[in-house]
Amino acid sequence: MMRGLLVFATLVATALGTETFVGLQAVKVFLESNGIRYSIMIEDVQTLVDEEKLQMARNVRPRSIASFNYATYHNLDEIYDFMDLLAAENSKLVSKIQIGKSYEGRPINVLKFSTGGSNRPAIWIDTGIHSRDAALRLFFVCFVYPLQIVDSYGEDPSLTSILDNYDIFLEIVTNPDGFAFTHSKNRMWRKTRSKKSGSSCIGVDPNRNWDAGFGGKRVGGISSVEAIVDFVTSHGNIKAFISIHSYSQLLLYPFGYTSKKAADQAELDEVAKKAVQALSSLHGTKYKYGSIITTIYQASGGTIDWTYEQGIKYSFTFELRDTGRYGFLLPANQIIPTAEETWLGLMAIMEHTRDHPY
Repeated sequence: MMRGLLVFATLVATALGTETFVGLQAVKVFLESNGIRYSIMIEDVQTLVDEEKLQMARNVRPRSIASFNYATYHNLDEIYDFMDLLAAENSKLVSKIQIGKSYEGRPINVLKFSTGGSNRPAIWIDTGIHSRDAALRLFFVCFVYPLQIVDSYGEDPSLTSILDNYDIFLEIVTNPDGFAFTHSKNRMWRKTRSKKSGSSCIGVDPNRNWDAGFGGKRVGGISSVEAIVDFVTSHGNIKAFISIHSYSQLLLYPFGYTSKKAADQAELDEVAKKAVQALSSLHGTKYKYGSIITTIYQASGGTIDWTYEQGIKYSFTFELRDTGRYGFLLPANQIIPTAEETWLGLMAIMEHTRDHPY
């Protein structure tokens, strides 16, 4: 079965708008009575959740970038602290901007890496749109990648060339309300925490609420989505848009909502192939690549379908490690190797963007 029995139970709970898991025995009965085959990929999810919480509880609030523990996961406050410290300690290259507020009033922050100039062509990277798989991805974007950019500028010729010509925007926590909720109540929560009058269902899937084959009556009203839409459209010069998700080990490009091929499919496929080869070269991790609809499933209202239709040619989504053994609860000892290999894939996309201006 798709990503494990527990995930199915979570999806049932999510669909019902509840905040607790449907009993696994009830899910088994439902599946078996309907002739649906399933497999249990994680025998004891709670053990993995408890281990993650224990590691996070040991964290000490840092006073500088150097005192951060980069080999474990961090909560929202620690992530925001890191952003402030990084910008303060590297003010000539890094700044923090707020592009909006969440439904519950939390800031939606973005790190901007720039060597100067106004409205330069830009590369956007976001993460955390689905809160339950955010821990791993947020680590990469919050800690590993900002440090890689800061440390490599002036040392690595390729990254230096990119930053001399492009700004890089890193959206740290796309869905802060959902992310905070995964630490306080339900580790497997996927959606936002918004509420709608007259409905008991809490939250929506922010990666199904973009104006690209949208399946509902009216697109909009999702603060995390609207913040990006407003920023991208007002900026007007973003050339690559990369959204980082987990899990499945995939690199995807448009489209998801239609079987129609993207006008630039041949080039997007070439870029994806280069990125996957670069990523796999380090630890041998195997990725598949292709359009969303042919590689994973059909999905309407997705982020990169919208960005591509806004004219951002190099629109990609990463689905990081693993393929289901740990799923959304990837152990902390896989943080560094996953970050290292994914950075190589990101660099391949950014280098292609730099070398093929449009």
